[in-house]
Amino acid sequence: MKRFLMALAAALELGAPILAADEDGWIALTGEKPFEAWRAPAAGWSEAGDARIDPSNPKKLVPVEGRGVVVSGRVGRARNLVTRERFGDIELHLEFLVPKGSNSGVKFQGLYEIQILDSYGVAQPTGKHCGGVYPRAELLPRYRYLDEGIAPRVNAARPPGEWQTLDAVFQAPRFDASGKKTEDARLVRAVLNGQLIHENVPLKTPTGHAWHDREVAEGPLFLQGDHGPVAFRNVRVRPIKSPAGNE
Repeated sequence: MKRFLMALAAALELGAPILAADEDGWIALTGEKPFEAWRAPAAGWSEAGDARIDPSNPKKLVPVEGRGVVVSGRVGRARNLVTRERFGDIELHLEFLVPKGSNSGVKFQGLYEIQILDSYGVAQPTGKHCGGVYPRAELLPRYRYLDEGIAPRVNAARPPGEWQTLDAVFQAPRFDASGKKTEDARLVRAVLNGQLIHENVPLKTPTGHAWHDREVAEGPLFLQGDHGPVAFRNVRVRPIKSPAGNE
């Protein structure tokens, strides 16, 4: 663990290349073929060149003609996007836009969520606000939270209708030869709109109602599309190979 963090920090600080899956390290998940990387069908999503708040309703989005942006529709009831490929340790870069009051999220391995939410102006953000590590929860007999999640260090959220940027480094949980977990997953670093919001945060369990799901060494990236309108662009990941291996 210590060797992994030291090597990663040095690479990020010095701009050195991190061992990765392809030549430049980054895997584009949106772009010229915005739905190719995701499991089919991408129902409810459309390709656009940009997204703007609907002038007749501040809680909805209107796609702008073009390419490079994916939009979850005017009402935000699209199917969640799940990558075909599975990942362990990764760097993530994505840009998102939400209208007033809208809700989305990005989940590493489909299990550990960083919340995306219209949280502009919130004085004391919690794990339920933008940039927070989402709380554990139970679905039945009614949806209820089991904890407060992990709040971002600062509220870096921009106003609804503005593009925002999230950069994060995720370390997958470690397992021994028998499959027993030997180390929790970890949010090594997360930066929202240029401000550090998390650093070296252990993720002891999955988040939300997935908290009791089985943890794995590799899993898909997940973008939430069914909780409200949202647009994404420039979504990419860079797999990281730990110098110490997955141990």
